[in-house]
Amino acid sequence: MNRICKGLMLAGSLLAGAQANAGDLLQWQNNSLTYLYGKDFAINPEIQQTVTFEHADAWKYGDNFLFIDKIFYNGKKDGNVGPNTYYGEFSPRLSFGKIFDQKLEFGPIKDVLLAMTYEFGEGDNESYLIGPGFDLAIPGFDYFQLNFYNRQTEGSRAGDNVWQITPVWSYTIPVGRSDILIDGFIDWVVDNDKNAKGEYHANLHINPQIKYDLGKALKLGDKQLYVGIEYDYWKNKYGVKDTPYFDTDQNTASLLLKYHF
Repeated sequence: MNRICKGLMLAGSLLAGAQANAGDLLQWQNNSLTYLYGKDFAINPEIQQTVTFEHADAWKYGDNFLFIDKIFYNGKKDGNVGPNTYYGEFSPRLSFGKIFDQKLEFGPIKDVLLAMTYEFGEGDNESYLIGPGFDLAIPGFDYFQLNFYNRQTEGSRAGDNVWQITPVWSYTIPVGRSDILIDGFIDWVVDNDKNAKGEYHANLHINPQIKYDLGKALKLGDKQLYVGIEYDYWKNKYGVKDTPYFDTDQNTASLLLKYHF
């Protein structure tokens, strides 16, 4: 499974890279920088500041999402990586509807895709994910994705035949002269305790952002400058089982400033 994941991830990367050489393949793209400040994090130092670069695009045969976090521990050192670290994910998806030029719509399903993710960072963080993805039409939502991944975690926490369910959404609420945007994701690694080697446990990560479109309110431009909070709930963070002696359940919120360009 690991070799298949790597091969398909490479194929997805090469296909995605084609858009750099053929502008007509690119349908839209968006980039952003986010600053976060929060307290009460689990496992790592409690106070964290994070700068995040995000890129999202859609192209002729699918879509791509990339983020890279640079995390600072407010002068304290993490036992494994020191006073700061980085973490990122690259998530290309290939659309069967786009590839075969067919509408794959039935019920709430708008499209069927091959979804992939590569997780990377300092320490024991490398993982490969692959599985079916679905774009759903749910009333009121700007978009709603539902991805099912077979997850291969590398290193000392390796586990086979582990499944992860990942919904991703965006919902806009008009408020006065502007909007509140609620978007985010859930990563649910399902029932892994019996399948892995006891190192990477089932876990649930819920991570929405609640943001006010300050740029629209100030007439500086819609969907460009946001302020708000990011809520982060993570049961068994990093797949490390919570015990009475070691708390790995994270429940915190961070102040947020986000600029799109």
